Amino acid sequence: MAPPCFYFPPDGAVRLTDFPQNEAMTLLVPNSPAVVPAPPEVPAIDSSRPAEFDKPTNLQRIIYVIAILTPFAGLIAGIVMLWGRGFNWLYLGLFVGMYLLSALGVTVGYHRLFCHRAFETNGIMKFIFGVMGSMAVEGSILKWVSMHRCHHQHSDAHGDPHSPHHHGTGFVNMIQGLFHAHVGWMFRGDPKDLSRYVTDLVRDRAIQACSKTWGLWAIIGMLLPAALGGLITMSWMGVLMGFLWGGLARVFLIHHMTWSINSICHLWGTKPFRSHDESRNNFLFGVIGLGEGWHNNHHAFPTSARHGLRWWELDLSYSVIRTLEAVGLAWDVRVPNAARVTAKLAR
Repeated sequence: MAPPCFYFPPDGAVRLTDFPQNEAMTLLVPNSPAVVPAPPEVPAIDSSRPAEFDKPTNLQRIIYVIAILTPFAGLIAGIVMLWGRGFNWLYLGLFVGMYLLSALGVTVGYHRLFCHRAFETNGIMKFIFGVMGSMAVEGSILKWVSMHRCHHQHSDAHGDPHSPHHHGTGFVNMIQGLFHAHVGWMFRGDPKDLSRYVTDLVRDRAIQACSKTWGLWAIIGMLLPAALGGLITMSWMGVLMGFLWGGLARVFLIHHMTWSINSICHLWGTKPFRSHDESRNNFLFGVIGLGEGWHNNHHAFPTSARHGLRWWELDLSYSVIRTLEAVGLAWDVRVPNAARVTAKLAR
């Protein structure tokens, strides 16, 4: 029997498929049948197939280096510029405010809404979440979602774009795997034919429009805190500090929060649920990542809008989704029932 893998049909449901039977098990849709037929128009993606990657060009490698190092340089510059000036609530507010705005765009928008279809909303809200996620400077919606769906299909297998578990045993190999899962995967190149993972999203006009213009929104996300800093302080120093703290330093934190889910949360933490990979719950990134660090929970229940499944697992992203649901801006919010959670607990 071929190994189970994920495919992504037009209706957005993430299903686990055994291809010899060509049947798909619905993971989290309440009151749905246990087994539904796989839509014939969607090609099954066989996770047993050897992974193939497109080698990045030298220009792409240079862009990746700049994208990794520039936010770090901005953080250092921001710290240096504070030297002798001391703590400032304005710059902290710009840093935290822009972090929450753009990080929620990734966690609620890119991840739970667009990638896993954990809830539904209207076109305007989709566009807003797409803009917010674009401000995190992590790429377009379609590219981000296709890479993440590929990760779920091959999680910690050889087709996984950023698994830390393919470098052998021992401390040195563990560090190499950690580096690869954190940032090194960008320099290996993208899996071939990524477009097959987003056939459901390319037909959505709001998503398409936002995905095509993500670079514009990323630039606006850098300039907005600079403009606010300048207007509030009425000084060029406010412009610079707003740009450094609300722009570059904030992007540095978002990037490494996201990359740490790929790396650290597949190495260290707890594993309360059975899953087909090495995903882990990590308390630190559960908090910093606005709920994303409850990664074993997520891999056990991929289409769940709620990642923090226990009362003490803080999940700000889910709180936002619940708030949207309460005011009528979100519906079809998917959460596993108690019986399914209990059945998945590791024995």
